[in-house]
Amino acid sequence: MTAPSLKELAAERYVSLVTFRRNGNGVPTPIWVAARDGKLYAVTNGTSVKMKRLKANDRIRLAACDARGKVRGEWAEGHGRRIDDSALIQRAQRALESKYGWQATLLKFFSTLFGRAKHRAFIEMTIP
Repeated sequence: MTAPSLKELAAERYVSLVTFRRNGNGVPTPIWVAARDGKLYAVTNGTSVKMKRLKANDRIRLAACDARGKVRGEWAEGHGRRIDDSALIQRAQRALESKYGWQATLLKFFSTLFGRAKHRAFIEMTIP
């Protein structure tokens, strides 16, 4: 089998994102992703260990998975980074809201309500 394309990953409801520890071991996390301008975007807690791993090593792996993270496809290698540009963050947020609809809106609402919105971070991912 061949690695999935960006378009194939973008069509998935859940994608397993693997970030790498300093010792090289990968740590998978199921996430929502949305495509925009040839890249994938996701949102997460900016203080999470996942974000610390991504800052130390931008190498990532992505594969289709279910909500619990059970991988059901081949892996794609790529690179990820935290984005800080407000215009790009807005585009990423709109892409996620467009794909996940009311669920993304509800998640954003509760994140704001419980004070977690200020810790949100957006990840931009590219695969060859």
